[in-house]
Amino acid sequence: MRYTKTLFKTIFTMTKHLSILLILLTFLSSCDGNDKKREPEKVTETKIDKIGQSRKKAENDMQAKINQYAKVKLTTDTGKLTTDEKKVIIHLIKAAQYMDPAFWEQTYGDKETLMQKIKDSLTKVYVEINYGPWDRLDDNKPFVEGVGPKPPGANFYPVDMTKEEFEKADLPDKTNPYTILRRDKTGKLYTIPYHQAYEKYLKPASEELLQAAKFVGNKQFKQYLKLRAKALLDDNFRPSDMQWMDMKNNHIDIVIGPIENYEDQLYNYKTAYEGVVLVKDMDWSKKLEKFIKFLPELQNNLPVAPKYKQEKPGTRSDLNAYDAVYYAGDANTGGKTIAINLPNDEEVQLKKGTRRLQLKNVMKAKFDRILVPIADMIITPEQRKHVKFDAFFANTMFHEVAHGLGIKETINGKGKVRTALKEYSSAIEEGKADILGLYMVDQLHKKGELDGEMKDYMTTFMASIFRSIRFGAADAHGVANMIRFNYFKEKGAFTRNDDGTYKINYDKMYDAMKSLSALLLKLQGDGDYESVAKLVKEKGIIPDQLKRDLQKLNDAHIPVDIIFEQGIETLGL
Repeated sequence: MRYTKTLFKTIFTMTKHLSILLILLTFLSSCDGNDKKREPEKVTETKIDKIGQSRKKAENDMQAKINQYAKVKLTTDTGKLTTDEKKVIIHLIKAAQYMDPAFWEQTYGDKETLMQKIKDSLTKVYVEINYGPWDRLDDNKPFVEGVGPKPPGANFYPVDMTKEEFEKADLPDKTNPYTILRRDKTGKLYTIPYHQAYEKYLKPASEELLQAAKFVGNKQFKQYLKLRAKALLDDNFRPSDMQWMDMKNNHIDIVIGPIENYEDQLYNYKTAYEGVVLVKDMDWSKKLEKFIKFLPELQNNLPVAPKYKQEKPGTRSDLNAYDAVYYAGDANTGGKTIAINLPNDEEVQLKKGTRRLQLKNVMKAKFDRILVPIADMIITPEQRKHVKFDAFFANTMFHEVAHGLGIKETINGKGKVRTALKEYSSAIEEGKADILGLYMVDQLHKKGELDGEMKDYMTTFMASIFRSIRFGAADAHGVANMIRFNYFKEKGAFTRNDDGTYKINYDKMYDAMKSLSALLLKLQGDGDYESVAKLVKEKGIIPDQLKRDLQKLNDAHIPVDIIFEQGIETLGL
């Protein structure tokens, strides 16, 4: 509200000053020796009105963009924390905060220079939300005047670098996830390690992790913090990833460092800095332990030929539920993550598996504030009763489990799947995890390990597609959802009613689930870049009818995603 009042005051002051200037100009012109009387030009006042109207419209448009995000307070039951745990959280939040400026430099560049060019407060707010001048909920379109399209390689590479130039460059570490590329004075490409490029942020972040370790009683967690602090300063993250996999009983946790590669849409090579501070929900985590033993069986039962599931998932994986209490950097942009599956290092995954972290409080906020209102508008009335939080939680959880299944190395010598599929690897991996997650839910439901009807999981899954599609097709998750939506439509998994609602055809959805799982697993195993590119081109798009249906959700003011009220003070620490 204060931004609206400020803008009105500014417009009123400008209008008053312009009116005085008009009177002075009229008076001066009457003294120029010309006896002809001159009437004040009314058109100027009209122009003043148009300026005010234009600014008012711009303000309303920007406020509407901000309103796409519902504000959620990140808290946990601090009464369950010891005095030392509270101190640990304070230092972890401070460490995570340094991931913000590091990520700003990776995704855009100099934040302060950008902010100085922007005059109105609302635009500055939206720039802060997006970590730059590109709208992450609108296919990265620029919303700041004078800013062009977002470079596919963000700020990891020189903006004028071509793919051909990159391929020819004789730089052994050019594909390293922890280097950036720049030009020397002669224009030749060279690399800079992350720990050097972002040293001014990483040194204090590392020190905060070491300070936190002083108050940690859990030996495994203490060692992890020390190893992670070191990794921030030398980019050798594997030892800390291995240690992180060995942690089982720590109440507090943190995900910090350069982790996901979604921001690099040129190659998907470079990772982006983020930080998420977590408090484990011990009771919920206990309930999830039983599912780990089914991982080898779930891998064996994947609906694909044996050669595409020959890898063995690590048996030391675990599932846990958490309250997230702080987000920073890449994790805090666009559509906020509600679950985590890490480490991404394939060698760590094969040796020790992965940890799946379900961010229960954030998940519940999205379910209540976004998914339920969407279902009430977009799902046919008789099926809305099947949209349930337990199903949403399970679908999300097994999406993360599915990241650890399937295949990481191509079967035909093309190297790792991530390398073979290049810029499409993230979208296909997210699509695989989504559809395999539902497949695994079905497998466990048939074994009696999951409660409720399968219709609950399938209906909630379909409603979730509409939620995620709204992130835009520029996001890897958005592309994955569009591929699935268009594939389901082609297979008759749903029909659109005359009233604009959607009805799930459960039998056909089951068949589509199996065939899409097989298709994506095969594309990954074959490292088939050309076929994947064709799939994305043909099905990774939003049809016009769907655009109109999604606009109805916007018109109903249903939030697209959430932003956080968070920090040390928010937690009362």
